[in-house]
Amino acid sequence: MSEKIKLTAKDFKSDQEVRWCAGCGDHAVLNVIQRILPDLGVEKENIAFVSGIGCSSRFPYYMDTYGIHGIHGRAAAIASGVKVANRNLSVWEITGDGDSMAIGGNHFIHLVRRNIDINVVLLNNQIYGLTKGQYSPTSKYGQITKTSPFGTIENPFCPGQLTIGSQGKFFARSVDNNMKHMTIVLKEAAAHRGTSIVEVLQNCVIYNDKAHGVITAKATRDDFQIHLVHGEKMIFGKEKNKGLIYDGIDLKVVTIGENGVTEDDIFVHDAHEENPTIHNRLVKMAPPELPVALGVIRAIVAPTYSDNIINQIEAVKENSKIKCMDDLMNSGNTWEVK
Repeated sequence: MSEKIKLTAKDFKSDQEVRWCAGCGDHAVLNVIQRILPDLGVEKENIAFVSGIGCSSRFPYYMDTYGIHGIHGRAAAIASGVKVANRNLSVWEITGDGDSMAIGGNHFIHLVRRNIDINVVLLNNQIYGLTKGQYSPTSKYGQITKTSPFGTIENPFCPGQLTIGSQGKFFARSVDNNMKHMTIVLKEAAAHRGTSIVEVLQNCVIYNDKAHGVITAKATRDDFQIHLVHGEKMIFGKEKNKGLIYDGIDLKVVTIGENGVTEDDIFVHDAHEENPTIHNRLVKMAPPELPVALGVIRAIVAPTYSDNIINQIEAVKENSKIKCMDDLMNSGNTWEVK
């Protein structure tokens, strides 16, 4: 019996030239995924990457695995078919905020509600980059772009709220300039059985530079990022003296040591709580009043689509009178021809 070869990140790099702009956050995501795949214990021939259209959707070309570069907005549909056809595959869908939230929005919500065991990495730069700078479904209200020269008048989607509203069981968020944190989040997503959605706040240096600047800049990130860990207090800030409390209505920022507030008052993160009330508030938090929630925000154990299919098939087989082809051919009304 031959010894199993230990794979490395290099084994998952294709020979294709990476054609993203210098400084694009996509580079970091690609690097992290290539690094974590060897640790997942999955053979290369059992891994598939699926994408739609957009800058992020070039991803399958850069992976030395099976891959499909699909059409605009249809990555979720294709990935769903791939997984249902072969439930033993590790399927990754790489998509952008335009690809998944606009033309692909309908496929996105149904993938989530079905809980098909797919890892979705949603790169959110709040703009259409490949087609040169039109506003996207996640662009901020009032944002000036090539298709909204006087500011967009549309309210943006929050991917986290859309996921939870679609009965999502796993949602996490990271940022493109923190590869260590992204590594942790993506490994947890890969370990989750069911649809995992990981939103990466990603920078487009050409058409929407510093869209997440207040969150990712070194000078402000400590005050506007909170790294959530299941079972731990929701504490953040440069001095680790800020925290979140829940007053029964909403989450609020307090300072430990002021107005009688102690660490005991700080809310504990429960990613496994089935009631989505707090998770909905966490995914919606934004500066300047609140920090942006990063990490695994929601992670619920539930049967996957494949589990339900298999259980249904087995139940039907067990209760069926037809056990073989002869039973089928002789079932119902039959005639003897002489």
